[in-house]
Amino acid sequence: MSTYRPAAQSSPIPFLKGHGTENDFVIIPDPDNALTLSASAVAELCDRRAGIGGDGLLRVVRSAAHPEARSMADRAEWFMDYRNSDGSVAEMCGNGVRVFARYLRRAGLVQAGDLAVATRGGVKKMHIAKDAGTGGDATGPGAITAHMGRALLTEDDVTVAVGDRGWPARNVNMGNPHAVAFVDDLAHAGNLFTAPPVSPASVYPDGVNVEFVVDRGPRHVAMRVHERGSGETRSCGTGACAVAVAAARRDGLDPAVTGEPVTYTVDVPGGRLVITERPDGEIEMTGPAVIVAEGVLDAEWAQRLDTL
Repeated sequence: MSTYRPAAQSSPIPFLKGHGTENDFVIIPDPDNALTLSASAVAELCDRRAGIGGDGLLRVVRSAAHPEARSMADRAEWFMDYRNSDGSVAEMCGNGVRVFARYLRRAGLVQAGDLAVATRGGVKKMHIAKDAGTGGDATGPGAITAHMGRALLTEDDVTVAVGDRGWPARNVNMGNPHAVAFVDDLAHAGNLFTAPPVSPASVYPDGVNVEFVVDRGPRHVAMRVHERGSGETRSCGTGACAVAVAAARRDGLDPAVTGEPVTYTVDVPGGRLVITERPDGEIEMTGPAVIVAEGVLDAEWAQRLDTL
């Protein structure tokens, strides 16, 4: 499959680089859905030595122009076409959707305040703080809140293993699958270069994101994560939401029962996220989103991607 359609080859292809708690992304503005990215081309763009480098790629497309998003166009003008760094398609990315919203605001395509973003995991409601700033702090000026939907928890007996160690894990779905394991030391997660074995594998037929979690204080945890298709990343937004919900249930807290929202602080290697679960089950994630660079792909290099 051609990576770039011929009409696009003669024009410069802009890109940006951004991150949310150091979960970093290549951003490709493509409002008219004029570019077709193969999995190999995405992997090349995300390569940290031969490409721009990133944990994933965000393609910015008008919902009405994309066949997977047209049904959401009446609710969200913009669609986040998210790919993992290996080129595989993913349903949703919590840090990515905040960076996506930051790009839309920076480009003047949306205003501060409330907006909606279409994703393969459904329409996500967002809020961009109106005060000035680059969004570098978890809840400071310019921070972005993403309404992440509801968590689906099941009672599957799931086990996560690293070497000869094993831990029970909580199966949490945030539009994408997660296995959350509470450990005594984050070093027990190993190097996380490869996916930790999860059993039974039948629970996650499409793979799974695995979070290892330790306690830091009351309603305060820290995590490391292996993201399917990307390896260990500095942060995972949907993973932080899954971890907060799993920690709340472990601690005997359920907003649907008490009628009171529950908030957890989740530290990740790249920073801090604040997660609130509401009595109606809606989960809100607040954190930073930063654009760090922009440029144009070298024309010759971009055309070489066409052969991948």
